[in-house]
Amino acid sequence: MTQPADTSGRLPDAFLRPGSSSFVDFLAEHSPDLLPGRRLTSGAAPVVPDSLAPHATTIVALTFGTDGADGGGGRGVVMAGDRRATMGNMIASREMEKVFAADAYSVVGIAGSAGVAVELVRLFQLELEHYEKIEGSLLSLDGKANRLATMIRGNLPLALQGLAVVPLFAGYDLDRGTGRLFSYDVTGGRYEEHDHHTVGSGSVFARGALKKLWRPGLEAGEAVEVAVEALYDAADDDSATGGPDTVRQLWPVVTTVTSAGVRHVPDDELAAAAERVVAERRAAHLAAHGDRPAGPRGGSDTRGGARA
Repeated sequence: MTQPADTSGRLPDAFLRPGSSSFVDFLAEHSPDLLPGRRLTSGAAPVVPDSLAPHATTIVALTFGTDGADGGGGRGVVMAGDRRATMGNMIASREMEKVFAADAYSVVGIAGSAGVAVELVRLFQLELEHYEKIEGSLLSLDGKANRLATMIRGNLPLALQGLAVVPLFAGYDLDRGTGRLFSYDVTGGRYEEHDHHTVGSGSVFARGALKKLWRPGLEAGEAVEVAVEALYDAADDDSATGGPDTVRQLWPVVTTVTSAGVRHVPDDELAAAAERVVAERRAAHLAAHGDRPAGPRGGSDTRGGARA
Protein backbone atom coordinates (compact mmCIF):
# COMPACT_ATOMS: atom_id res chain seq x y z
CA MET A 1 0.00 0.00 0.00
CA THR A 2 1.39 3.38 -0.99
CA GLN A 3 2.06 5.76 1.91
CA PRO A 4 0.44 9.20 1.58
CA ALA A 5 2.79 12.06 0.80
CA ASP A 6 3.90 14.13 3.78
CA THR A 7 2.69 17.70 3.20
CA SER A 8 3.73 19.09 6.60
CA GLY A 9 6.97 20.53 5.27
CA ARG A 10 9.05 18.58 7.82
CA LEU A 11 12.13 16.61 6.78
CA PRO A 12 11.52 12.84 6.59
CA ASP A 13 12.58 10.87 9.65
CA ALA A 14 15.44 9.29 7.69
CA PHE A 15 17.16 12.69 7.52
CA LEU A 16 17.00 13.14 11.29
CA ARG A 17 18.28 9.75 12.47
CA PRO A 18 21.99 9.26 13.30
CA GLY A 19 23.67 7.06 10.74
CA SER A 20 26.68 6.57 8.52
CA SER A 21 29.12 9.38 7.81
CA SER A 22 28.95 8.34 4.14
CA PHE A 23 26.42 10.27 2.08
CA VAL A 24 26.68 7.63 -0.67
CA ASP A 25 25.62 4.92 1.79
CA PHE A 26 22.70 7.10 2.92
CA LEU A 27 21.65 7.67 -0.68
CA ALA A 28 21.96 3.96 -1.50
CA GLU A 29 19.60 3.13 1.37
CA HIS A 30 16.94 5.78 0.84
CA SER A 31 17.12 6.82 -2.84
CA PRO A 32 19.31 4.32 -4.73
CA ASP A 33 17.89 5.44 -8.06
CA LEU A 34 19.80 8.74 -7.67
CA LEU A 35 23.22 7.06 -7.70
CA PRO A 36 25.03 7.40 -11.06
CA GLY A 37 25.68 3.64 -11.26
CA ARG A 38 21.96 2.82 -10.94
CA ARG A 39 20.95 4.87 -13.97
CA LEU A 40 19.97 3.15 -17.23
CA THR A 41 20.79 -0.30 -15.83
CA SER A 42 17.34 -1.85 -15.60
CA GLY A 43 16.15 -4.19 -18.31
CA ALA A 44 18.06 -4.55 -21.55
CA ALA A 45 19.34 -1.01 -21.88
CA PRO A 46 21.36 -0.58 -25.08
CA VAL A 47 25.02 0.34 -25.17
CA VAL A 48 25.43 4.08 -25.71
CA PRO A 49 27.59 4.65 -28.81
CA ASP A 50 30.61 6.95 -28.57
CA SER A 51 29.08 9.25 -31.17
CA LEU A 52 26.23 10.15 -28.77
CA ALA A 53 28.03 10.45 -25.42
CA PRO A 54 30.49 13.35 -25.01
CA HIS A 55 33.87 12.18 -23.76
CA ALA A 56 36.42 14.06 -21.69
CA THR A 57 39.96 13.35 -22.75
CA THR A 58 43.43 14.03 -21.28
CA ILE A 59 44.44 14.66 -17.66
CA VAL A 60 48.02 14.96 -16.39
CA ALA A 61 49.34 15.16 -12.82
CA LEU A 62 52.82 15.47 -11.38
CA THR A 63 54.55 16.23 -8.11
CA PHE A 64 56.85 19.17 -7.46
CA GLY A 65 59.08 20.40 -4.65
CA THR A 66 60.90 18.16 -2.19
CA ASP A 67 59.86 16.45 1.01
CA GLY A 68 60.36 18.74 4.00
CA ALA A 69 60.80 21.87 1.89
CA ASP A 70 59.25 25.23 2.81
CA GLY A 71 59.32 24.69 6.53
CA GLY A 72 58.06 21.12 6.41
CA GLY A 73 55.39 21.73 3.76
CA GLY A 74 56.58 18.80 1.67
CA ARG A 75 55.94 18.13 -1.98
CA GLY A 76 52.96 19.53 -3.81
CA VAL A 77 50.92 18.24 -6.76
CA VAL A 78 49.89 19.82 -10.06
CA MET A 79 46.90 18.50 -12.01
CA ALA A 80 45.91 19.80 -15.44
CA GLY A 81 43.32 18.95 -18.08
CA ASP A 82 42.63 20.13 -21.60
CA ARG A 83 39.28 21.74 -22.46
CA ARG A 84 38.00 19.60 -25.36
CA ALA A 85 35.13 17.12 -25.20
CA THR A 86 34.33 14.94 -28.21
CA MET A 87 31.39 12.96 -29.61
CA GLY A 88 32.85 10.47 -32.04
CA ASN A 89 34.73 12.55 -34.62
CA MET A 90 32.96 15.78 -33.61
CA ILE A 91 34.04 18.39 -31.04
CA ALA A 92 31.22 18.57 -28.49
CA SER A 93 32.76 21.38 -26.42
CA ARG A 94 35.90 23.50 -26.43
CA GLU A 95 35.39 24.90 -22.94
CA MET A 96 34.81 21.87 -20.72
CA GLU A 97 36.42 21.86 -17.29
CA LYS A 98 37.81 18.46 -16.27
CA VAL A 99 39.75 19.24 -13.09
CA PHE A 100 37.78 19.97 -9.90
CA ALA A 101 38.61 20.65 -6.28
CA ALA A 102 37.26 17.68 -4.30
CA ASP A 103 37.80 19.55 -1.01
CA ALA A 104 40.34 21.98 0.45
CA TYR A 105 43.30 19.60 0.00
CA SER A 106 42.48 17.36 -2.96
CA VAL A 107 41.57 17.53 -6.65
CA VAL A 108 40.08 15.09 -9.13
CA GLY A 109 40.37 15.05 -12.90
CA ILE A 110 37.92 13.20 -15.14
CA ALA A 111 38.32 11.17 -18.32
CA GLY A 112 35.66 9.08 -19.98
CA SER A 113 31.94 9.74 -20.38
CA ALA A 114 31.62 13.40 -19.55
CA GLY A 115 28.08 13.54 -18.14
CA VAL A 116 28.49 10.57 -15.81
CA ALA A 117 31.97 11.76 -14.78
CA VAL A 118 30.78 15.24 -13.77
CA GLU A 119 27.88 13.75 -11.81
CA LEU A 120 30.28 11.36 -10.06
CA VAL A 121 32.60 14.24 -9.10
CA ARG A 122 29.73 16.27 -7.66
CA LEU A 123 28.63 13.29 -5.59
CA PHE A 124 32.23 12.78 -4.43
CA GLN A 125 32.46 16.44 -3.36
CA LEU A 126 29.22 16.05 -1.41
CA GLU A 127 30.50 12.80 0.13
CA LEU A 128 33.60 14.54 1.54
CA GLU A 129 31.61 17.54 2.76
CA HIS A 130 29.07 15.27 4.45
CA TYR A 131 31.81 13.30 6.22
CA GLU A 132 33.42 16.52 7.48
CA LYS A 133 30.11 17.78 8.88
CA ILE A 134 29.23 14.49 10.57
CA GLU A 135 32.68 13.64 11.95
CA GLY A 136 33.94 17.17 12.55
CA SER A 137 37.26 16.47 10.79
CA LEU A 138 38.70 15.93 7.34
CA LEU A 139 38.82 12.42 5.93
CA SER A 140 42.40 11.20 5.43
CA LEU A 141 43.79 11.24 1.90
CA ASP A 142 43.81 7.42 1.81
CA GLY A 143 40.20 7.48 2.97
CA LYS A 144 39.25 9.89 0.19
CA ALA A 145 40.99 7.71 -2.40
CA ASN A 146 39.16 4.64 -1.09
CA ARG A 147 35.77 6.38 -1.12
CA LEU A 148 36.31 7.39 -4.75
CA ALA A 149 37.25 3.80 -5.62
CA THR A 150 33.99 2.58 -4.09
CA MET A 151 31.98 5.09 -6.12
CA ILE A 152 33.71 4.07 -9.37
CA ARG A 153 32.99 0.41 -8.58
CA GLY A 154 29.33 1.35 -8.15
CA ASN A 155 29.39 2.77 -11.70
CA LEU A 156 30.48 -0.57 -13.19
CA PRO A 157 27.02 -1.39 -14.68
CA LEU A 158 27.16 1.83 -16.69
CA ALA A 159 30.79 1.18 -17.64
CA LEU A 160 29.74 -2.15 -19.14
CA GLN A 161 27.22 -0.23 -21.26
CA GLY A 162 29.91 2.06 -22.64
CA LEU A 163 29.69 4.90 -20.09
CA ALA A 164 33.03 4.39 -18.34
CA VAL A 165 34.60 6.93 -15.97
CA VAL A 166 38.35 6.81 -15.23
CA PRO A 167 39.39 9.66 -12.93
CA LEU A 168 42.77 10.75 -11.62
CA PHE A 169 42.90 11.79 -7.96
CA ALA A 170 45.58 13.82 -6.20
CA GLY A 171 45.94 15.65 -2.93
CA TYR A 172 48.12 16.81 -0.11
CA ASP A 173 48.44 14.25 2.67
CA LEU A 174 48.30 16.23 5.93
CA ASP A 175 49.49 13.21 7.93
CA ARG A 176 52.55 12.48 5.78
CA GLY A 177 53.23 16.07 4.74
CA THR A 178 53.50 15.33 1.02
CA GLY A 179 51.51 15.30 -2.22
CA ARG A 180 50.27 11.96 -3.58
CA LEU A 181 48.65 10.67 -6.79
CA PHE A 182 46.10 7.89 -7.33
CA SER A 183 44.83 6.29 -10.54
CA TYR A 184 41.86 3.93 -11.03
CA ASP A 185 40.43 1.41 -13.44
CA VAL A 186 36.76 1.03 -14.39
CA THR A 187 36.23 -1.68 -11.75
CA GLY A 188 37.29 0.63 -8.93
CA GLY A 189 40.86 -0.66 -8.60
CA ARG A 190 42.99 1.97 -6.85
CA TYR A 191 46.69 2.41 -7.59
CA GLU A 192 49.08 4.91 -6.05
CA GLU A 193 51.33 6.54 -8.65
CA HIS A 194 54.71 8.16 -8.07
CA ASP A 195 56.11 11.37 -9.56
CA HIS A 196 53.59 11.71 -12.42
CA HIS A 197 50.71 10.03 -14.26
CA THR A 198 48.22 10.63 -17.08
CA VAL A 199 44.79 9.32 -18.13
CA GLY A 200 42.61 9.76 -21.19
CA SER A 201 42.90 9.37 -24.94
CA GLY A 202 46.07 11.46 -25.19
CA SER A 203 47.68 9.93 -22.11
CA VAL A 204 50.28 7.92 -24.06
CA PHE A 205 51.71 11.08 -25.65
CA ALA A 206 51.45 13.15 -22.47
CA ARG A 207 53.16 10.41 -20.44
CA GLY A 208 56.04 10.32 -22.90
CA ALA A 209 56.45 14.07 -22.49
CA LEU A 210 56.37 13.84 -18.70
CA LYS A 211 59.08 11.18 -18.70
CA LYS A 212 61.39 13.65 -20.45
CA LEU A 213 60.32 16.87 -18.73
CA TRP A 214 59.72 15.85 -15.10
CA ARG A 215 62.61 15.93 -12.64
CA PRO A 216 62.82 15.85 -8.84
CA GLY A 217 62.61 19.20 -7.07
CA LEU A 218 60.64 21.16 -9.70
CA GLU A 219 59.41 24.56 -8.55
CA ALA A 220 55.64 25.14 -8.66
CA GLY A 221 55.87 27.41 -11.71
CA GLU A 222 58.11 24.93 -13.52
CA ALA A 223 55.69 22.10 -12.77
CA VAL A 224 52.78 24.11 -14.20
CA GLU A 225 54.77 24.71 -17.39
CA VAL A 226 55.65 20.99 -17.63
CA ALA A 227 51.94 20.10 -17.32
CA VAL A 228 51.00 22.60 -20.04
CA GLU A 229 53.73 21.26 -22.34
CA ALA A 230 52.67 17.65 -21.76
CA LEU A 231 49.09 18.57 -22.76
CA TYR A 232 50.47 20.41 -25.80
CA ASP A 233 52.30 17.24 -26.87
CA ALA A 234 49.12 15.20 -26.36
CA ALA A 235 47.11 17.65 -28.49
CA ASP A 236 49.77 17.46 -31.20
CA ASP A 237 49.14 13.75 -31.72
CA ASP A 238 45.65 13.07 -30.34
CA SER A 239 42.70 14.66 -32.15
CA ALA A 240 40.47 14.35 -29.06
CA THR A 241 42.79 16.53 -26.95
CA GLY A 242 42.55 20.29 -27.33
CA GLY A 243 45.62 22.49 -27.29
CA PRO A 244 45.85 26.12 -26.12
CA ASP A 245 43.36 28.24 -28.10
CA THR A 246 44.88 31.69 -28.56
CA VAL A 247 41.93 32.94 -30.63
CA ARG A 248 39.31 32.17 -27.97
CA GLN A 249 41.80 32.66 -25.11
CA LEU A 250 41.13 29.17 -23.79
CA TRP A 251 43.85 27.54 -21.71
CA PRO A 252 44.06 24.24 -19.84
CA VAL A 253 42.52 24.01 -16.38
CA VAL A 254 45.45 23.72 -13.96
CA THR A 255 45.40 23.42 -10.16
CA THR A 256 48.13 23.03 -7.56
CA VAL A 257 47.72 21.40 -4.15
CA THR A 258 50.14 22.13 -1.30
CA SER A 259 50.03 22.43 2.48
CA ALA A 260 48.23 25.74 1.86
CA GLY A 261 45.42 23.97 0.02
CA VAL A 262 44.07 23.95 -3.54
CA ARG A 263 45.00 26.83 -5.87
CA HIS A 264 43.56 27.36 -9.33
CA VAL A 265 46.28 28.74 -11.61
CA PRO A 266 44.98 31.97 -13.21
CA ASP A 267 44.64 32.35 -16.97
CA ASP A 268 47.38 34.97 -17.29
CA GLU A 269 49.95 32.52 -15.89
CA LEU A 270 48.67 29.75 -18.18
CA ALA A 271 48.75 32.05 -21.22
CA ALA A 272 52.38 32.95 -20.48
CA ALA A 273 53.32 29.27 -20.03
CA ALA A 274 51.57 28.27 -23.27
CA GLU A 275 53.23 31.10 -25.20
CA ARG A 276 56.66 30.01 -23.96
CA VAL A 277 56.00 26.44 -25.09
CA VAL A 278 54.81 27.57 -28.54
CA ALA A 279 57.77 29.97 -28.92
CA GLU A 280 60.26 27.21 -28.07
CA ARG A 281 58.64 24.80 -30.55
CA ARG A 282 58.60 27.48 -33.27
CA ALA A 283 62.26 28.30 -32.68
CA ALA A 284 63.19 24.61 -32.84
CA HIS A 285 61.27 24.18 -36.09
CA LEU A 286 62.93 27.22 -37.68
CA ALA A 287 66.36 26.04 -36.56
CA ALA A 288 65.75 22.67 -38.23
CA HIS A 289 63.89 23.75 -41.37
CA GLY A 290 64.34 27.49 -41.74
CA ASP A 291 61.33 29.31 -43.15
CA ARG A 292 60.55 26.56 -45.65
CA PRO A 293 57.01 25.11 -45.63
CA ALA A 294 56.60 21.80 -43.82
CA GLY A 295 55.67 19.90 -47.01
CA PRO A 296 55.00 20.28 -50.76
CA ARG A 297 52.24 22.73 -51.63
CA GLY A 298 51.19 21.15 -54.88
CA GLY A 299 52.01 18.67 -57.60
CA SER A 300 52.40 14.96 -57.28
CA ASP A 301 54.06 13.11 -54.45
CA THR A 302 57.32 11.90 -55.99
CA ARG A 303 57.64 9.20 -53.35
CA GLY A 304 54.69 7.35 -54.85
CA GLY A 305 52.59 7.19 -51.69
CA ALA A 306 48.89 7.93 -51.32
CA ARG A 307 47.97 11.55 -50.62
CA ALA A 308 44.96 13.04 -48.88
